[in-house]
Amino acid sequence: MISTAEPNVRSILAKAVDGARLTPEEGLALLQSHDLTALGRAADAVTKRLHPEPYRTYNIDRNINYSNVCAAVCDFCAFYRPVGHAEAYVLTDDVLFQKIQETVELGGDQILLQGGLHPQLPLEWYEDLLRKMRKNFPTVNIHGFSPPELWHFHKVSKLPLKTVLQRLKDAGLGSLPGGGGEILVDRVRKQITRGKVLTDGWLEVNQAWHELGGKSTCTMMFGHIETLEERIEHLDRLRAQQDATGGFTAFICWTHQPPENAPWFGRDAEAGRKGGVDMSQLPSAGAFEYLKTQAVARLYLDNIPNIQSSWVTQGEKIGQLALFFGANDMGSLMIEENVVAQAGTVFHLSLETIRRCISDAGYTPRQRNVYYELIDEQAASPTAVVNPSATLNVIS
Repeated sequence: MISTAEPNVRSILAKAVDGARLTPEEGLALLQSHDLTALGRAADAVTKRLHPEPYRTYNIDRNINYSNVCAAVCDFCAFYRPVGHAEAYVLTDDVLFQKIQETVELGGDQILLQGGLHPQLPLEWYEDLLRKMRKNFPTVNIHGFSPPELWHFHKVSKLPLKTVLQRLKDAGLGSLPGGGGEILVDRVRKQITRGKVLTDGWLEVNQAWHELGGKSTCTMMFGHIETLEERIEHLDRLRAQQDATGGFTAFICWTHQPPENAPWFGRDAEAGRKGGVDMSQLPSAGAFEYLKTQAVARLYLDNIPNIQSSWVTQGEKIGQLALFFGANDMGSLMIEENVVAQAGTVFHLSLETIRRCISDAGYTPRQRNVYYELIDEQAASPTAVVNPSATLNVIS
């Protein structure tokens, strides 16, 4: 089957499928292409080369937001509340433990623990929280605190970053989520956020964590004010970080979801908007742009082993289709999700639906942990083994 892609794009896709590293210029050419079919076939070929196994994975965890109090201003966020707001909260231990227990009873092995940049909680509060979680649920991995939170802990505590990370690790922190990455280009970050870590700091948190032997995921939220060149710059920074430390287990990207509510709750509207962007007025990128960007990410990030589908923002059908555009993982059952939901985008899939999406795509569904180790029993029903070379000729 012959690709309809332009000759230059076709040669770039062939290069990626063969396992060669793409340059930023080549990555940009792919993002500028509108041949979604060719991009998807190439990304699928790379995925099958990296993951020839006859299964695709998912995990079961719960996103627990221990607090919604945040000192930063993010123009895309409808979740946060300032200190003193009537809707501001910090979860009690009883509520937190109940949520974790429910997750365990549903077969989950992990808690995704995130909050805002709370200006009043000391580092000792987080250490105590982790110790209590580990004591009560010793088998549950705490996938906790985004790089902006950890950078905030470092600044508030006035301790070296690696000291903060080591103390949290000793208290029970298991792995880091990739939240707060948005676009790792300071021009973009300065326009859509204030009071939040910039690009080098976000990467420094991950580097320090990896040097301590930890693992983390990395992310990208796109489709707002960034350029295609800046998307590639973001991917290039992640790839360079992975070359240096090798600690990223997976990449997840999703499209910006315009908030239905003004994000400056309890603050002066004009002060909140000063220097920022009213992102509620930006159109949301569609499925075409999502699938294209994920496919290019799979082709460009040659050293990051796993790509997660983002059905939380894209819904069941596009989330399933993402398995043919570079993803080898359906992500989490996501028993609870608050941040994206606050923006007005809510997709909920049952465990049965996630497994069916994988099965209908021709693979065996398997449950994994944050390290991509299989933790379920082998599925009893047979599934045809995927031929890893089946799509290698489609871009010739």
